[in-house]
Amino acid sequence: MRIGLEVRDGVVAEAGFDAEGCAAARAAGSAVVELVRGADVLDAARVSPQTVREELGGLSPERSHAAELAADALHRALGAAAADPAADLARQAAAPSPPGAATPGRGSPRRTLVAMSGGVDSAVAAQLCLDRGDDVVAVTLELWSDPANDGTRSCCSPQAVTGARALAHRMGLPHLTLDLNAAFRREVVDDFLAQHATGATPNPCVRCNGLVRFGAMLGLAGRVGATRLVTGHYARIARDGHGPLIRAATDPAKDQAYMLARLDPALLDRLEFPLGEMEKPHVRAIARAANLPVASKPDSQDLCFLAGTSAQAFMRRHDGPGERPGAIVDERGRVLGEHDGQQRFTIGQRRGLRVSSPEPLYVVRKHPASNRVVVGPRSSLARRSVALSGATLHRDAAQVDRVKLRYRSAPVPCRVTSAAAAGRHGRLELELGDEVYGVAPGQTACLLRRDDVVGWATIRAGGEPLSESVSLPMSEVALAP
Repeated sequence: MRIGLEVRDGVVAEAGFDAEGCAAARAAGSAVVELVRGADVLDAARVSPQTVREELGGLSPERSHAAELAADALHRALGAAAADPAADLARQAAAPSPPGAATPGRGSPRRTLVAMSGGVDSAVAAQLCLDRGDDVVAVTLELWSDPANDGTRSCCSPQAVTGARALAHRMGLPHLTLDLNAAFRREVVDDFLAQHATGATPNPCVRCNGLVRFGAMLGLAGRVGATRLVTGHYARIARDGHGPLIRAATDPAKDQAYMLARLDPALLDRLEFPLGEMEKPHVRAIARAANLPVASKPDSQDLCFLAGTSAQAFMRRHDGPGERPGAIVDERGRVLGEHDGQQRFTIGQRRGLRVSSPEPLYVVRKHPASNRVVVGPRSSLARRSVALSGATLHRDAAQVDRVKLRYRSAPVPCRVTSAAAAGRHGRLELELGDEVYGVAPGQTACLLRRDDVVGWATIRAGGEPLSESVSLPMSEVALAP
């Protein structure tokens, strides 16, 4: 089934359908057209399969799929309209609040766009907005569609979109979908494949948030007349004399400030993270109190485009680095074993080496050109310095006092060795206050001033082993006031 819409000034001015199949499918398509023609776009975005079934006076179980087919076709058409940068979807938008106005309370509704993935965090974020009286519109991003994936385990697959839409409708919210498959492939997946080919270990989620997700959602927020975008990320927003910055969440176990490190601070005045002060058990308690069906839903663990598959299988399917046997060698160059491709390994990895040794061995270096993987004892991983490339500083380098070198790692005291001003820098060097093991080129370095994100960069090869560097006493680590 296909449904076409003409949208003018926030209204579905015209609608039509084309359906092949049974009479129930044709009837459902016709019902959808009658439901949305002349309706406000956001009212059309509330149409669910149940709405279609009721419009038809009910459908037998064996024909109920026709309503689902028609509703899905409608929402794909609405998503195409919503993605148009010139679209005006805000006929019923509330008047914007004056600059500096406080967050409204119950009884003073303002339009808010909430990113919903179908999980408990985003659902609670939406519920909190409803509880304070916001006029809430839900959006879900479709980023990756691959029949080889398990879409039920992904936050942005077609299956995730369907689940998030059903949840939004259950909560009484209009729901829009943005299809960002092309941008996601270009900015995230292609980079993932290219970086692995060079021996690096990239951060797809950091890149996606900075280059794909938030820009698209904030654009939609403007088109629907929303004054802000709310997400279920565990992070906060801080402000100093120079403007807003991402701040780590209260709960370090759930903190996602690292994943948001690439966000432009200029966007933060339009963003809100209501879960930033909460711990996960409290979030689930809110969901249970609101009778949200996702209250006990497990958290997503996989990269969205790897859900249900392995990184190696994914690379094979999508023209990434394939299996290329090479040598696993020790630090003296002695061959200890063989691997099927250097992209299978990351710096600091211990498992899966398939070599025998009287002591535990770790991946300490990779040489993509010669396809060699170098292994050694854990002591060979120790670093007191980290080389960075493509750095962005939101504040001058003297304010950087800590760094997170991996998403799940604890921040490490540090200082930038040069007097760099705020802005872009091709290369920077960090001196660390503690030994760090397993620093992996390609990972994001999240630069902090206490809990505030004051910059980010990409780790590059070049940090010296501990035995060849000067130890940095803690008294010499510059701490921002």
